[in-house]
Amino acid sequence: MEILYEDDAILVCVKPAGIATQTKRIGEKDMESMLRTYRVQKGEPPYIGVIHRLDQPVKGVMVFAKTKEAASDLSRQVAAKMADKFYYAMVDGVPEKKKESLEDYLQRDGRTNTSKVVPKGTVDAKRAELSYEVLETDGKRSVLKIQLATGRHHQIRVQLSNAGWPIVGDRKYNRNVRPEETKEPDRELALCSYKIGFTHPKTHRKMEFEIDMPFQ
Repeated sequence: MEILYEDDAILVCVKPAGIATQTKRIGEKDMESMLRTYRVQKGEPPYIGVIHRLDQPVKGVMVFAKTKEAASDLSRQVAAKMADKFYYAMVDGVPEKKKESLEDYLQRDGRTNTSKVVPKGTVDAKRAELSYEVLETDGKRSVLKIQLATGRHHQIRVQLSNAGWPIVGDRKYNRNVRPEETKEPDRELALCSYKIGFTHPKTHRKMEFEIDMPFQ
């Protein structure tokens, strides 16, 4: 866990791939509990406000609140789409268009912890939108820069797979991943939340934090 910024209201850090944002599993580490411990070790109150989430296999920049007031303000920004979230993804395939927006309706299955694209009007379906830009390609795989307009369960993974460009190493949504390949380094989930932008809940200053692409 790498701390990028911290003050009396917020804490910005890099979530490692493989660590959950939150979990109810006894004995399993998650970001919330790790940051609570971090604060206690510093002699601070253990409160940590979870503002947004990243899938467990995904590495990326996250902001957490250190007070309930900050948590309320940041949560409002996320709900009002005032917080910017950008991702890198390496996918199998090459999109025909270099830049495009994808809009789908997703339905979540809690039993399998998966989501799928369904027709508009389907019961419990939620609108999902993202935009992408192709940064590079070798003709077989492509690296995309993605900006989310909505935040749905497994949204990027489901929408890209549905469009025909599943994320490299995605065990849930990429049929090209064989069981014997999932332990290879280049078969890890090639998705990273590399940039986040928001307004500081106390100073009202626009803040942005960015990390390098973790895969090539």
